[in-house]
Amino acid sequence: MNKKDPVCGKKEVVESLEESLKAKCSLKCGEDVNEEEKGLEIEYLVYESELQMPDIMARIQKDLSEPYSIYTYRYFIHNWPHLCFMARVNGNCVGAIVCKLDYHSSMRYSCTKRGYIAMLAVDKKYRKQKIGSTLVKKAIRAMVREGADEVVLETEITNKPALRLYENLGFVRDKRLFRYYLNGVDALRLKLWLR
Repeated sequence: MNKKDPVCGKKEVVESLEESLKAKCSLKCGEDVNEEEKGLEIEYLVYESELQMPDIMARIQKDLSEPYSIYTYRYFIHNWPHLCFMARVNGNCVGAIVCKLDYHSSMRYSCTKRGYIAMLAVDKKYRKQKIGSTLVKKAIRAMVREGADEVVLETEITNKPALRLYENLGFVRDKRLFRYYLNGVDALRLKLWLR
């Protein structure tokens, strides 16, 4: 593929990125909408309408330490609705992921398509059931289909469960960001190279 060509939607590129993702993320779940874990029926949905916004906001506000305004949610969800997924049990939102995908200039490549995981939250009562990793995998698959070269995110350095989740999916620690969060805690930037 020509490095100067920003078009990344070619079939062979998508297939190559899907293979790379499978190798790095040990993908076990398919594109199924529903999954049953420990007797629970977990329904995974891509964002479809403004009616889902309150559920997503409530889930993230309960589980993340960083406060976000409605404008932050709208920025991500309205620009990249296909990169926002929810997990529901009995109609209740128990998990959500909010992402974006755009071009990033880097020294190695003139045009890198970078996915960014802005927010991921799972209800404490439903953790340890692979909901978080399934949401991340679904978001990464959607990014791969659009030609993503890499995916990045930040998480608190003290958030061991999040670090373990992302590292198990193939992310590596890229950079430490000192006093990154409003509470003064450092962050780690994690990165997953897709090609």
